[in-house]
Amino acid sequence: MSQLILIVEDEPDLAQIMRYNLERAGFETRVAGTGADALKMVQMDPAPDLVLLDLMLPDMSGRDICRSIRSSVDTQDMRVIMVTARGQEDDRVRGLQAGADDYVVKPFVIKELLLRVQAVLSRSRMRVHSESKVVRFGALSVDEAGPQVWVNDVSVDLTPLEFRLLMTLMSRKGRVQYRDQLLDDVWGVNAGLISRTVDVQIKRLRTKLGEVGDYIETIRGLGYRFRDRPPTDAG
Repeated sequence: MSQLILIVEDEPDLAQIMRYNLERAGFETRVAGTGADALKMVQMDPAPDLVLLDLMLPDMSGRDICRSIRSSVDTQDMRVIMVTARGQEDDRVRGLQAGADDYVVKPFVIKELLLRVQAVLSRSRMRVHSESKVVRFGALSVDEAGPQVWVNDVSVDLTPLEFRLLMTLMSRKGRVQYRDQLLDDVWGVNAGLISRTVDVQIKRLRTKLGEVGDYIETIRGLGYRFRDRPPTDAG
């Protein structure tokens, strides 16, 4: 069965171009021209596998739509790529903080957009087909098939991007991860972001992890490192 992409775009010509090329690539599509329509369509059956979400819509912000998708149990795992003319660093950071999996700036090359769609969906399929395996590290527990995380058996709500960042760091315990390396491995497909994006996401991740946030160490001038053992195991 073809995967379903919801295109949320208020420029009809651009929406049609995106629809045409996605369908040529083998996807099914729906199109919404307003935020209200988009919120209705994400709840339809079948649900979209991925949403291409314009940031500036006539009735509401794309960031608000993304937050709504992430806050609902029914849609929280839906993939979201923001597609917008607002390409400043702060716009990108706020979009990712709202829960977007990726961020594409207009004008874009269709081939790049398709590559990003395929990359995000590929990461989603890898997670869905993984068997549940809970890894414990001190007070932190992570279901590798996720995104499920617990601190002292209390559930922690992470966005898919935050979960990928945590899993990437955990899988490389004790090894320094440079910011550019994390951008490539977590955001992927030449995301075009600057290293401060990593700092912002690390700060948010540490805050959400609370007492175990210091499992992620800052290596000044280089990047970050996940501890090779919990602090309570030291000595």
